[in-house]
Amino acid sequence: MHLIIQGIDVENSDLRALAKLSAADQIERITGQAFRLKNVQSQNGVSEYCADAKLDYAFVDGQKHLSDFKLIAMDMDSTLLAIESIDEIADMHHIKPQVSAITLQTMRGEISFEESITQRTALLAGLGADALQKVYDERVKLSPGAETLLKKACLVGIKTMVVSGGFTFFTARIQEKLNLDFAFANTLEIKDNKLTGKIVGKILGREGKAETIKKICLEHGIQHDQVIAIGDGANDLDMMDLAGVSIAYHAKPVVQEKATYSISHVGLDGVINLFD
Repeated sequence: MHLIIQGIDVENSDLRALAKLSAADQIERITGQAFRLKNVQSQNGVSEYCADAKLDYAFVDGQKHLSDFKLIAMDMDSTLLAIESIDEIADMHHIKPQVSAITLQTMRGEISFEESITQRTALLAGLGADALQKVYDERVKLSPGAETLLKKACLVGIKTMVVSGGFTFFTARIQEKLNLDFAFANTLEIKDNKLTGKIVGKILGREGKAETIKKICLEHGIQHDQVIAIGDGANDLDMMDLAGVSIAYHAKPVVQEKATYSISHVGLDGVINLFD
């Protein structure tokens, strides 16, 4: 096993201390923000040290390569994107605090996603549809390292997918911008160029995300252990559970507890460094 250490500012003293705690026999630089401590013999004290030093850590199989995987499935809001799109739409309607409060409850797993998205979407009723384009143009921002991760995935032949409890208005545009292989989300109902506050068809929620990944895997001959799933909220837990590797990205504690690895300090490109 190797120990991967990542952070915005990794000090030499941190690496020496962690090498001692883990009984590693070599320290190898991966990037300026990432290091591999090789052939570790112990995990004692590593978690506590990294929490204090604000470092990401992961004990990884030294024989696992990124190219062993065939699909990277990502949540959109607060994962692939650095925003919650529905909260930004709500801001255009001057109700962001109300919608953000429900969003937070959902991510913590306090209410079901289906209940949450129904409540939040209803609050958007009457908003002009042109607000969606305004949010996309002015508010949408990729998470740090997103493009680096996607370029690397393409280079090694991994298919990429965004599967979101958000809205197709955004996933369709993100798919085109980033050349993603697949994109799935909920569709807002629009009448007379205004949002009705309803979603068209069945809500894509926690179970739906997992079922969507299963369907893509079946259609493309991908085994579940060849999937990397990345998310940040309770709505992502089912899809993360079926994946070979799950990554909690700047996630709530309930997600970090269930994930294979957690990334809380560096960007999405940190995923690349988890594999030899």
